[in-house]
Amino acid sequence: MEEFLNCLNCGKTLGDKERNHYNFCSECILQLDFRLEELNREEIDQNLQKILNFFVSDVSAAFNKDPAAQSLLEVLTSYPGIKAILLHRIAHFFWKIKMPFVPRYLSEITRELTGIEIHPGAEIGKDFFIDHGGGVVIGETSKIGDNVTIYQGVVLGGTMTDPVKRHPTLGNNIVVGTGAKLLGPITIGDNVKIGANSVVVRDVPPNSVVVGVPGRIISRDGEKIHKVDLSHGDLPDPLAITLSSINRRIEFLEKQLKIEPERKKSDIEILYGFDGYGI
Repeated sequence: MEEFLNCLNCGKTLGDKERNHYNFCSECILQLDFRLEELNREEIDQNLQKILNFFVSDVSAAFNKDPAAQSLLEVLTSYPGIKAILLHRIAHFFWKIKMPFVPRYLSEITRELTGIEIHPGAEIGKDFFIDHGGGVVIGETSKIGDNVTIYQGVVLGGTMTDPVKRHPTLGNNIVVGTGAKLLGPITIGDNVKIGANSVVVRDVPPNSVVVGVPGRIISRDGEKIHKVDLSHGDLPDPLAITLSSINRRIEFLEKQLKIEPERKKSDIEILYGFDGYGI
């Protein structure tokens, strides 16, 4: 006998798909017939307090990380990243208490207002900042630590359809550059910088710099990135470095073997098979 075969609200027997929606039947979800009797009131108070605490840290992060921020009114009204994260905090609260429909509807409103899509199930720490933000997508099972900055076009996506942990986990003090894609249930360590347009599909250890497609670790020197770091585009190209190294090696070997560079043929040689001298 399987567990949770009945709706937790009305007692109706659940179908296979309904069991994946917090064990409420479709009628209760559509009618928003939701009860709070069995919820932990202390936990609710703690989550509400977190929303207030995160409000302060999120707004402060905008001032600390964006030199263009001039006033509180400007940040609250003109920064899509701030609007998105503040609305997400509220949606996440309803998600935590398993309120049907409302969290997803709030996330949909947020996407329409800001162009940023954050699933209400995503867990996000303090001092979080989305700069500009258009096209940002953060999946349901994503976990983000403290002091994380991401830029427009960043995706924290999944690579499977099973209802399991399928999105990235980010540590603390991380910068994710414009257009970067982090895919799958990977773990990004603390103090990591991910370059613009990188595609990361494997775990990244702490204190690393990652660039490229697929993402390659090009630095792991143990130095932490700064609190505010806007130079995420000024990262070396590992492919260009490799090609340059190969070219220098070839030149060295040619000198060792005393191979003269091949003389370029003239147009006359190409057309008539001789160089034209002595005619």
